[in-house]
Amino acid sequence: MKNTSVRKRGLIFIAIGWALLLIGDRVDELALSQGALVATYALAIASIILLTGYSGQLSLGHSALMAVGAYAAALSTNNLGLSPAIALVVAAFVAGIFGLILGFGVARLSGPYLAGTTLALAVSLPTIANQFEILGGEQGVAFDIGLPPARFGEEFSQYKWFFWICALAALLMIWLISNVLASRYGRIFRALRDNPVAASLSGINVGRLKVVAFSLSAGVAGLAGGLLVMLISGVSPSAFPLSLSFSLLTGAVVTGVYNLKGVMLGGLILVAIPEIAESVVSRIGGSEGFTVALPGFLVSALLILAVVFTPNGPGHLLHKKKH
Repeated sequence: MKNTSVRKRGLIFIAIGWALLLIGDRVDELALSQGALVATYALAIASIILLTGYSGQLSLGHSALMAVGAYAAALSTNNLGLSPAIALVVAAFVAGIFGLILGFGVARLSGPYLAGTTLALAVSLPTIANQFEILGGEQGVAFDIGLPPARFGEEFSQYKWFFWICALAALLMIWLISNVLASRYGRIFRALRDNPVAASLSGINVGRLKVVAFSLSAGVAGLAGGLLVMLISGVSPSAFPLSLSFSLLTGAVVTGVYNLKGVMLGGLILVAIPEIAESVVSRIGGSEGFTVALPGFLVSALLILAVVFTPNGPGHLLHKKKH
């Protein structure tokens, strides 16, 4: 039965990947760029769902974990001469190790204390980055993956190459996460979330499993950070503001923080919000401050509406109405 479920999930993800490749051949470069960003945000949202939705640990500083992976990818390419594909693996690995170390420090924390610690990490990121010359200060570090392979032909654009990389990385990682959450570890994570005391009395090492969940989530976030700086061709403190953490958390809440099925919808929403804000500003006008603040306002309003009307995501609401 277990092997059947794994095979079924594998076939579903293969079908989604095939559909994305077909779509990628039929849309323009703007849509490809937006699709790559959707896949990147979906992966980052999946890392929050893994940590918060399944192990019950609230993080408000996931942008900092993404930044760790982003800097690791850029530095490993520029200073070590590694290929971009290996650099993305390094991004996930370094961020996972960072999450492991941080997890040991916050394993005893929960609720607002854990959230406050991760929030402080995200707030202090620009100051920390500016203290080390190797990180490039405010200018940051460039990350260029180069042109797509010549074997794909001259009509294969850079945007399509970005889309392929982001879509494939997101699908593979989300497939791995779904298999982990469907295994024994997923059940243990849910036990930690629902009742840590009962889990501890049943013989589960709560502290160790929290650290494992934090490390896995950080690794996924680090990969998402590496993909994001690939799209913007460089990493700097301004690329990972605190607002990014709140946007990702909003995406997770809107699509259902206890389920991975809606992560692509969450990524689509986060990409659409700036477009909606720009459209509103072009129609009604407004000052520069209003233009800058509107996307954040829309994210905040969306989070409030989601918490009030669909706290477990639209999928749970439809399932409830069906029954």
